[in-house]
Amino acid sequence: MKTTQLPLVKLRELTMDDAEDRYRWCLDKEVTKHLNMPEKYPPFSMEETRNWINMCINKTNGYEQKAIVTEEGTHIGWIDLKHIDHLNKHAELGIAIGDKAYWGKGYGLAAMKEMLQWGFNELGLNKIWLRVEVDNEKAIKSYLRMGYVEEGILRHDRLRNGEFVDRLRMSILQSEFLM
Repeated sequence: MKTTQLPLVKLRELTMDDAEDRYRWCLDKEVTKHLNMPEKYPPFSMEETRNWINMCINKTNGYEQKAIVTEEGTHIGWIDLKHIDHLNKHAELGIAIGDKAYWGKGYGLAAMKEMLQWGFNELGLNKIWLRVEVDNEKAIKSYLRMGYVEEGILRHDRLRNGEFVDRLRMSILQSEFLM
């Protein structure tokens, strides 16, 4: 990763207090455009949002999901590792900056760096991969900047607004990640 100064962020465990922010962010179609969500509006009810966060807190859904918090303590999004394969030492990363006031300012990169460090150091992973829609150019640019490498195209991998879209699979190896 290029050595530009990133903002400071903290990853913390989710709390039920995060449900209101999450619900509000999921009502914003610009925030959810590239997220894998049900094709209904709203994508989740407040009760479903609370249930999801409760499953994350209790680790019953296979997600290691964390809240992204600014240095000042503002909750701005979430990041997770899922499909954790301890045998083969890899997992899938997902991230969303829900608060659009923090878009394009390096907060996603900073959170990704923290999660990669955690995944490689604490979970002992060798590879962290992700899927990103091919038209999500800003995200692809940030993943490349972080050091992710393109592995290939997953054809018709997501149904979005009634049409299938391709997704790019990218990954970073522990040996490629410069902390």
